[in-house]
Amino acid sequence: QVQLVESGGGLVQAGGSLRLSCAASGRTFSTYAMGWFRQAPGKEREFVAGINRSGDNTYYGDSVKGRFTISGDFAKNTVYLQMNALKPEDTAVYYCRSIANGLVYWGQGTQVTVSS
Repeated sequence: QVQLVESGGGLVQAGGSLRLSCAASGRTFSTYAMGWFRQAPGKEREFVAGINRSGDNTYYGDSVKGRFTISGDFAKNTVYLQMNALKPEDTAVYYCRSIANGLVYWGQGTQVTVSS
């Protein structure tokens, strides 16, 4: 089992920044990749960003390219999401996801609210 705990969410004004963290624990030695998804009220969960274990491949959803940056410290089993130039449409619950041991694990989510 892998446990994921997100932190860093909150309320910010449009144009501001937040940094999310996701700490993994448990059977993390075979983590293949980690990433972030988000879900706004009434909408489907969407991909935000992903990173492989070596850190040399990162992926972003079209709506966040150029504004968000994912990074990881897999020695500490932690992944970060730096969010800049936030927009009201970025408001959502942000979930951390890990692919490890051939399984997919999710965190409980952290709320990000961007006011206009």
